[in-house]
Amino acid sequence: MNEHWQAVIDRLWEEGYALLAGLPLLLLAALVIWLSLVIGGWLSRRDWLIRLADRNPLLRELTRTSVRWAIAVVGVLIALEIMDATALVGAVLGTAGVLGVALGFAFKDTLENYLAGILMSLRQPFAARDHVVIDGNEGTVIALTSRATILMTPDGNHLRLPNALVFRSVTLNYTRNPSRRFDFDVGIGVNEDLLAAQQIGTDVLDQIEGIQDQPPPRAYIASLGDSNVQVRFLAWVDQRSHDYTQVRSEAIRRVKLALEAAEMDMPEPIYRVQISGRTDLHESPPAAPARQTAATTPQQADTRAVSDLAAQIDQDQLDNRSNDLLDPQAPRE
Repeated sequence: MNEHWQAVIDRLWEEGYALLAGLPLLLLAALVIWLSLVIGGWLSRRDWLIRLADRNPLLRELTRTSVRWAIAVVGVLIALEIMDATALVGAVLGTAGVLGVALGFAFKDTLENYLAGILMSLRQPFAARDHVVIDGNEGTVIALTSRATILMTPDGNHLRLPNALVFRSVTLNYTRNPSRRFDFDVGIGVNEDLLAAQQIGTDVLDQIEGIQDQPPPRAYIASLGDSNVQVRFLAWVDQRSHDYTQVRSEAIRRVKLALEAAEMDMPEPIYRVQISGRTDLHESPPAAPARQTAATTPQQADTRAVSDLAAQIDQDQLDNRSNDLLDPQAPRE
């Protein structure tokens, strides 16, 4: 028993001597790691590094963190080399690889949204206040954060879309091109002069405030219905100065009045109604109200551009200013 205890004590003394002998190297390795952390922090705060991503807070923070951790990893590798523990590097890297794969699967959606946010902040597919439709979701862009794109729907509701969904979805941007075309159909009687109806409609569209001269309003026959001919009218609106919906509404109203003033027949759908039961044949039907003729010079509705959501969007952008990655000066796709 004494021999076994003596062997244990001798082994402890050997390890103690080895530890004391390697203490200078251990202190030197700790000093190298500390210096790497200090140098990494110093480099991450340099102005030339910040200027690489001065307009993108997400990319700026990512650059700082990457530089700091890269210098720290180099310091750890040098410290392991000093202590002659390079064999440990392979084990650490293998463990880190397995851990990275596990974390990648666990946080797949989060990492995908984060990466999509970085890519969209570099080449922005839209700007703040753009009217867009993304994957069937319509709204006005408020902000782009590291994880989501925030829209305000026409109803005034907040809509958060994951950046990964926005990045891979089809985006329809109504604001990028200020000129936007609208169209509407009018049913004209089959016995009417269709060319005259087209000319009357386009002449009226030319006079409406908010409709562009170029491209000019147009009209063509869209289809032949059961009781009428569908004539389609087209016109373009400058959305910077006039409201698209109001201009379209005014165009429909004015074309209708002009066609009625020209005594164009605009028949309604014809239905056959069969009534069973006794009716009083001697009772005369009520007289139809007198038809009012359209005014020759109809009033112009207000078609100037307005936004019911402007105040709400201003407040939301003020609240999200620190997290917003959209920059008017950044490159646009």
